[in-house]
Amino acid sequence: MNHAATPGGHVPVLLAETLELLAPSAGDEAIRILDGTFGGGGHTRALLESSDRVSVFAVDRDPAARPRADALKAVFGERFRFDQRNFGDLDSLEESGFQGVLFDFGLSSFQLDTEDRGFSFRYDAPADMRMNPEEGISAAEFLETADEEALIRAVRNYGEETRWRRVVKAIMAARGTGALQRTESLAALIVEAVGPTPQGRKAVHPATRSFQGIRVELNDELSAIERGLPAAFERLVPGGVLAAISFHSLEDRIVKRFCRKMAGRPEHARDNRTQDEREVHATMISTRPISPGDAEIAHNPRSRSARLRALRKLSEPKVVS
Repeated sequence: MNHAATPGGHVPVLLAETLELLAPSAGDEAIRILDGTFGGGGHTRALLESSDRVSVFAVDRDPAARPRADALKAVFGERFRFDQRNFGDLDSLEESGFQGVLFDFGLSSFQLDTEDRGFSFRYDAPADMRMNPEEGISAAEFLETADEEALIRAVRNYGEETRWRRVVKAIMAARGTGALQRTESLAALIVEAVGPTPQGRKAVHPATRSFQGIRVELNDELSAIERGLPAAFERLVPGGVLAAISFHSLEDRIVKRFCRKMAGRPEHARDNRTQDEREVHATMISTRPISPGDAEIAHNPRSRSARLRALRKLSEPKVVS
């Protein structure tokens, strides 16, 4: 199992499995891969190192990814190109004809471990949480000004926090006090609102779910996935592979439903379309998600929740028979 870290210490998850899906087998054909979530660049570097026939076009909305991209460019030259772009905007990408597409959703280790980005309550920092700090409003501004419906969507729907009423009430009551401006005071406010973790429930920090939900809402992450998957699939050549790594159930649900839809299968329990209403555009490489093994989890605990799903595009769509 390959657990190679990037020079910056970032450990790409499910790397061996990703290389098996996307790296070229024997032959002399050029392989073009789209990395929709460049992040720390670990997957891209490994793909470029796998064969001199591989070239990667990578995108990332975070301007902090640019220096890491420049470093790869210096090593791999024309085989690597980078564009600062939200993967949710891939429908405007003129590039196409890729043999492989990779998505690695969620935060990169660089974002999580950079104290002043405000993604983690492990550090006391301004509550920012933007994937691109040059766009939109910070988490603090969102919490101070958002209507109750947006707060409920963030904490209940995206954070999947069962005690969401307490959290939303506490946030609205804390407006104007300064408590919403920094990660430490925000986390403390949430901890006080939700109370101790119920017995029998997995022991995670009480603010974890709310922080996740606020981040997802602020960065429009789920909608970006819903837009990015079909746009990327459209840019695959027949026989090309789309692989997507998710880190929580909301991301994985979107990927799972997209894979099932492309494979002509019911997307969910309430999908009542008839057979002739479905088209098969791809085959699912595995009907169940691929998870990291014990060795990878021991080496990189953050990989524990990772789930990889993949599709292979058909030469032409066919009606379900």
